[in-house]
Amino acid sequence: MWPAPRRRQDALQAHKHQLWSHFQEVEYLQEVVTPSMQWSYYYMELRRKLAAIVAWAAGPSLPAETDAVIEDVLKSALPEMVSGKSDFTTADGLNLWYESILPAGPPHGSVLLIMAMGGNALFWPPKFVKSFVDAGYQVIRYDHRGTGLSDWMEHWDRKQPYSVADMARDAVAVLDAVGVQRTHIVGLSMGGMIAQEVAIQNPGRVASLTLIMTSGFIGDPDLPGLTSRYFLEVLLKAIPLLKYRLLGGEKNLIKERIAKQVSFIGSEGLDIKEAAEVVLYDLRKRRGINFRAVLQHQTAVSVAGSRYEKLRALSTPTLVVHGSEDQFIPIEHGKKLVETIPNAVGIWLEGVGHVFPVPNMDKLTAMILVHISTPTSRKW
Repeated sequence: MWPAPRRRQDALQAHKHQLWSHFQEVEYLQEVVTPSMQWSYYYMELRRKLAAIVAWAAGPSLPAETDAVIEDVLKSALPEMVSGKSDFTTADGLNLWYESILPAGPPHGSVLLIMAMGGNALFWPPKFVKSFVDAGYQVIRYDHRGTGLSDWMEHWDRKQPYSVADMARDAVAVLDAVGVQRTHIVGLSMGGMIAQEVAIQNPGRVASLTLIMTSGFIGDPDLPGLTSRYFLEVLLKAIPLLKYRLLGGEKNLIKERIAKQVSFIGSEGLDIKEAAEVVLYDLRKRRGINFRAVLQHQTAVSVAGSRYEKLRALSTPTLVVHGSEDQFIPIEHGKKLVETIPNAVGIWLEGVGHVFPVPNMDKLTAMILVHISTPTSRKW
């Protein structure tokens, strides 16, 4: 028999707290361990934590060729992942890294890609980026504050956090640095919230918006939000992936990225070689992932408040893309964006959760290209 609702909720909260505490311990141990401390108390504690995690679950089965492909990538010359012109600009006293990729001929326009929380510019799938360039668009992508080669916020204060509106000014600073006055914007999750702010603050500079799995007000009391059950499911799925990070080394960190995709969206369309090259490039030529940025970005989202009133005044052609099974930002948030923004249209991805790339990615990319090429006509 299930416990009473109150007792069940208390048990769920306790379980969540226990798991979160465990993750915090692991993060701390990762920070304090150095090669010279290999056999110290901390290293032994790290190994103990690893053993406990592995005991929880074995994790997803990776494609049979994974090890061979990764070994080949590790032995081969690393391809250049930054093919355009890269530089730094400043916003709020922070250095921000960006890249501008030009097409072969005169550009039809430009596309600014704004990534989700904790992600840097290289998180955009290379094939996705190339699709816009091949279609004749200048592509601009950048590292959020706290990620990649942009300044990491070492003295960030949770009591005085920056907001999504501040991060929108980062995006505008990048446009200014590149010399682009008007652009199409594609924003993913938190990146979609930043895209909204850019359009609100600078409506004349945004030719169109593509908002993927995002919200106009993440704290909307009238819409479903992140549930404790989903939070626990994500944590439980992530536990087996931690073994790769704790084991460390380039090969295991590549496996972690591949296992994450297999765990959350399956192996269909997975390019193991491409994934391995991107992770390896990020590790060797950049700074990898800054996990503290996830907390900083999450806080920026939570303090942002509602954009509904200002979004109602937008005339920007907008495409909203959302998965029907998104439990992180439920699809009701996407549907409310379509209801709120006057010139918005929605694409609802059946059976898709809060993931990117999505299954049948080529079809979605083609739809986005149609939208930005003729943003004033409704096609779906």
